[in-house]
Amino acid sequence: MHCLFRKKHPHSTILFLLLLFLLLLSGCGRQQEYTRSGFYFDTVISLSVYDKDADHAKEALDGALQLCETYDDLLNESKEGSDIYRINHAQGDYTTVSSETVSLLYTALQYCAVTDGHLDITIAPVKALWSFDPESGNAYVPASSTIEQALTHVDYHMVEIDGNKVRLSDPDAGIDLGFIAKGYIADQLKAYLLSQHVESGIINLGGNVLTIGQKPDGSAFTVGIQEPFAEQGKSITTVSAADNKKDTFASVVTTGIYERYFELNGEIYHHILDAKTGYPIQNNLSSVTILTDSSMQADALSTTCMILGLDDARELISSLNGEAQAIFITNDGEIIDTRN
Repeated sequence: MHCLFRKKHPHSTILFLLLLFLLLLSGCGRQQEYTRSGFYFDTVISLSVYDKDADHAKEALDGALQLCETYDDLLNESKEGSDIYRINHAQGDYTTVSSETVSLLYTALQYCAVTDGHLDITIAPVKALWSFDPESGNAYVPASSTIEQALTHVDYHMVEIDGNKVRLSDPDAGIDLGFIAKGYIADQLKAYLLSQHVESGIINLGGNVLTIGQKPDGSAFTVGIQEPFAEQGKSITTVSAADNKKDTFASVVTTGIYERYFELNGEIYHHILDAKTGYPIQNNLSSVTILTDSSMQADALSTTCMILGLDDARELISSLNGEAQAIFITNDGEIIDTRN
């Protein structure tokens, strides 16, 4: 107790107050994490930014959520009035759509060609036959004759584009951009947040992860890769993700057969359909994770590689000359990493 009120030297008091001021100043300027979430694109999304200014962060996030709503209105095929909905319900007539929709359609069609139509954006008539939610009580295997009939309306060559006008030459066909749209939207969200001077953050659109910069401390973000068929959030491995950091990419996207499936008579039926057969793809892969800087590319490649199968997928990744890398998880749990 006798030391508690020891007289201080004037200079030490001034030094203490100066240090305290600097400490408080640095604390006020420390970047904090701000997060917004919502339900768009038929999934729960999360947007996080690091910022010193709470008002600036909240304004940027509010604008990003508004952009989510805009793209949901534009590209969600199940949303009445969207560009894709209007094309699908135009009975074969041309529909005028946005230049962004046209650009995305052109890119999607390129991936259809890479897989020789096993991935096909006109899969909607077949997809509509399946339900992969066992809890709903509606999960079942459609009759083969029904699938065969629906397949007659599946062919990406039926998508005809003339400037900003798009039509399906088969009125009973239907476009589904589920394998690429979220990636495209994530890239647009990142571009918007960068325009708002956000320097650090992470965009998560239902498992499509895209980073902005790095963590405030300069380290990369850590992204877990889901262990197939394990409880949600249990990672089988992790990867680093960041912008402009050696040996890292900004985007991490995983496609897995465990995401939506049901089991019947000991066989698993999952949501990744082969557009040539109308049935879930069977190729001994449980998931594919793509690492690249473009979320759209990562999104499209993850499904493309899942459909191609391990050997052809590895060849495709190799042809990209380091622009993208992949982590494959086989049905028996083997991890095959093209970075090694």
